[in-house]
Amino acid sequence: MNRPYKIVGLVLALSGAVTAPIFYFLVGAVALTAVSLSAIILGFMSMILANARPYVSPEACQMLLKTSMENNSALIEELGLSNKAIYLPSTLRGGHSQALVPLSSNGHLQHASGKIPGRLIVRYGPDLEEMAIAITTAGSINLDLLPNKPGPTASDIESSLNYILTGVLDIADATSVSVTDSVVKIEVTRPKLSSDDNRYYRCLGSPIASIAASVSSEALDKPVQIKEETSTKGKSTITLEILT
Repeated sequence: MNRPYKIVGLVLALSGAVTAPIFYFLVGAVALTAVSLSAIILGFMSMILANARPYVSPEACQMLLKTSMENNSALIEELGLSNKAIYLPSTLRGGHSQALVPLSSNGHLQHASGKIPGRLIVRYGPDLEEMAIAITTAGSINLDLLPNKPGPTASDIESSLNYILTGVLDIADATSVSVTDSVVKIEVTRPKLSSDDNRYYRCLGSPIASIAASVSSEALDKPVQIKEETSTKGKSTITLEILT
């Protein structure tokens, strides 16, 4: 993907460097000299653009994300799950953040203690109904983009979400966060990813809600659950419940 930019940039820069002295000193043509200097500038700009392009193209990233979501969606559909996922911090999953989708509608994390086993199907409590499937979500993966673990305050969570959603992924214009005793409320301005009304999104939330839940869980070092996600024109509001 980057090679054509580098080749074009090198050709333009070398051509301009060779022809500029000829046009200025031998021909005496100021206009042609200016064209040659412009070619040098364009050449360097093209080489800079080559370095700025991502190593993996956006199309490849979209393909990988779609494949992962379809596989998880098929698993959720096959098991007939409809419970909302519980997003866990990395401290409860051996250093890797994931989401648990309870197999039973009565499942909760009140009895969970210590680290939950790193399996697909896990038991997180002493009762037989306290079983779930553990899924790596879009939010889990995007935690690796943060330079440091976010702090537990609303401003820390907001800064981390703005860094990921606005700065790195460019899928929103801005994010604001407020935190109370048991609720995290997140408002995302101009989100560029939409959610569908299917079982996957009802369990795990939209990709933006998944990122918000994963970042909040990691920052607070507590499990969280997406209680509500609403969208109006130009704004998405995500309400997370902090589970203790």
